[in-house]
Amino acid sequence: MSNAPRTNRPNDTHRTVWSETKSALKTTEFYVWLVVSIAILVAAAVTDDGDDGQRFGADHAWLYVAIVTAAYIVSRGLAKAGVHRDDRQDDDRS
Repeated sequence: MSNAPRTNRPNDTHRTVWSETKSALKTTEFYVWLVVSIAILVAAAVTDDGDDGQRFGADHAWLYVAIVTAAYIVSRGLAKAGVHRDDRQDDDRS
């Protein structure tokens, strides 16, 4: 224990503020992904195999759903990568 006098200075520590991105269920990207994925699967289900040989079967539908899903995952990753941690945030800001 030191015999140094105690001073009434404010605490020098900084408050860490972390601004997290929104939950996935609260974003428009999620709902766009859901609607587009369902639309692709419905389109594949109702499309007939014509005589022209151009068919839109399950193999194409699931490939497109996988592509849309990958794009959604990348967009969420970019959204989270854009969040910055700021240790110098003022205490009077929320």
